Amino acid sequence: MAEHNELGNLGEERAQEYLISKGYKILQTNWHIGKLELDIVAEKDDWLVIVEVKTRSTQTFEHPEEAITRKKIRNIVNATHEYILQFDWNGETRFDVISVIPHGQEYLIEHIEDAFLSPLA
Repeated sequence: MAEHNELGNLGEERAQEYLISKGYKILQTNWHIGKLELDIVAEKDDWLVIVEVKTRSTQTFEHPEEAITRKKIRNIVNATHEYILQFDWNGETRFDVISVIPHGQEYLIEHIEDAFLSPLA
């Protein structure tokens, strides 16, 4: 497996651990519909929380959440729409971003709630 894939997997694992520690229930990880993917689908306080995880080895070039393009947002929203239909979700939904950056043996984790709005709304 490529080093960047391993880093991404570790970042997603750390993000899941973080969410669980904050009282989130993880419903799905790496959920796919066609070519679209949701990194983490969680639930907290009757909200469906779609979490995009961005992991980088360093903060030198760009902060991880800055890597989420309009196209990526559109894809996340489209996948979420399909998830809501497939699992008959009737509650509120929000989109979060968790950035994970290794720092020695630890990880710097930043959780941005309501990071973006659906362009379809």
